[in-house]
Amino acid sequence: MPRVRKGAARRQSKRRILKAVKGHRGSAGRLYRLAKEAAVRAGVNARRDRKRRKRDFRGLWIIRLNAACRQRGLRYSEFINGCKKAGIALNRKMLSEIAIADPAGFDVIVETVKAAVES
Repeated sequence: MPRVRKGAARRQSKRRILKAVKGHRGSAGRLYRLAKEAAVRAGVNARRDRKRRKRDFRGLWIIRLNAACRQRGLRYSEFINGCKKAGIALNRKMLSEIAIADPAGFDVIVETVKAAVES
């Protein structure tokens, strides 16, 4: 039985890998063996950073909320505790957007939270 070589399938797979690493610097964007390693590494980094982006944004919203709360005489932890007590079900992203875009509306929320914390 004759030996089978991959032929078209091999060419397609190489083309797929080289297309995926288009734009990489140096040999990693041109040579197949290095391109394959670069593609794997890029995939690993992409997956990790998709998870990390969520973490980073949550941290940003918390920093913004803390700054907005401190301007109004309240700490972030007290604010979140008061939100839970007052039954305010807005998430940190929306609260930080309100603090930036609508300071008067955020003042109303802070007053509600302060009343909930005191009682």
